[in-house]
Amino acid sequence: MEKTVREQGSWLVFEDEAGQSLRPPKARTWSRRGHTPVVKVTGRGSGRISPAALLCAGPGPRSRLICRMPVHTGRKGEKKGFREDDFAALLDAAHQQLGGKIVLVWDNATQHRDAVMRALLEARSTWPTVFRLPPCTPDLNPAEGVRAHLKKSLANLAARTTRQLAAKARTRLKKMQYRTDLLDGFIRETGLTLTPP
Repeated sequence: MEKTVREQGSWLVFEDEAGQSLRPPKARTWSRRGHTPVVKVTGRGSGRISPAALLCAGPGPRSRLICRMPVHTGRKGEKKGFREDDFAALLDAAHQQLGGKIVLVWDNATQHRDAVMRALLEARSTWPTVFRLPPCTPDLNPAEGVRAHLKKSLANLAARTTRQLAAKARTRLKKMQYRTDLLDGFIRETGLTLTPP
């Protein structure tokens, strides 16, 4: 697979998105014996963030991470997650940053295979090639590792507002972008090999 991708100057791009509200997931941490750490959260409001990440492996020597994260404040009529036009804008940004063709691999989410998304991809038919992972196979998608790492790093942080949560998530995603060893680890964790045997 690597030989084909490198010969054509294409990037192998894995996509995943997730949502995170003000209520953090449960996590483990360290404390002094007999002093259980307690993180107070309000959990008020219906605000949330919806980070979407593209983990890119390609002709260059290093992997890349491209992210977008809309903030949803819970106002009436506001969309609550990534939609087809958001995915199209993310793919356009990736195409511009990577400067080549894209082989996109993503899951079978409804918004990835509906008529609107098909039309948006058809309008860009010169540079993306799309493959869908089989249902219920998150272990084959290295971008799932980005999501899991982000959620784990946010678990012990108390954010009182959606904007604070977004700022903390952006900081963590930015740090991940500079850690190519971590990004390569997400790819290796899936068992995928990008070099020919």
